Amino acid sequence: NATSKPTLDNMAQAFWDAAAPLIAVTEKHPFLVSMVDGTLDLERFRYYAIQDALYLTDFAYCLRKLGSNPGIAEADAKRLHGLARGAEEDEKELHRSFFKKWDIDASNAEAMPKTLLYTSYMIRVVETRPHAEGLAVLLPCFWVYMHVGKCMLKLREDLGDTVSRSPQFDAWIDMYAGEAFENEVRDYISMVDQAAKGADPDTLKKMEEHFMMSCKLEHMFWDQAQELMEWPDIVGEEAKAKGLNG
Repeated sequence: NATSKPTLDNMAQAFWDAAAPLIAVTEKHPFLVSMVDGTLDLERFRYYAIQDALYLTDFAYCLRKLGSNPGIAEADAKRLHGLARGAEEDEKELHRSFFKKWDIDASNAEAMPKTLLYTSYMIRVVETRPHAEGLAVLLPCFWVYMHVGKCMLKLREDLGDTVSRSPQFDAWIDMYAGEAFENEVRDYISMVDQAAKGADPDTLKKMEEHFMMSCKLEHMFWDQAQELMEWPDIVGEEAKAKGLNG
């Protein structure tokens, strides 16, 4: 029971099990499946890559913030700062290679609605809630990406040479289905489990709530890319309505 004091060392797995129905839908998200079968429109992937680069900047900030929290083990502090560097250097380097290939400048990109929703939520939790809750809110970004990466790798192997896809799609799958990223995820899960051991029932309940919410936001992030969501032009739409009614 994820809402009572755990007696085992695998509370992160309890959070995952609670979110399993949602994750089962996410692993079949049309955006992800179409990356593997080669039918994803490149414009949608470019949109996603730009939004994800913006997200990773705030994600790395959150990892550094957790790594600077008072009272945590020195090894955890070092690992969290290392994971922040990994997000900024390894993952964002993948994005930068895409931008260079596409000859686009994403330096002044604007966070779209669901990007801002997700980053604002995780920053609020990391900055205002206990350390254990902060760890939990970031866990889906690690674990869900590893999981869908491995699902996509299996689909890629099953499809074999029957389809062709952009090399950028393959690079993305290779990163998140790869051993190096899995090692990072396993380390992070261990930190969540360790933090959960010292958490009271209310904190454990909040950890699960944050994990569930971030799983939802992960799914919504891919929805956003699939839909090419933009901020509404509120003033322009009003003027257009007046013109039509005039």
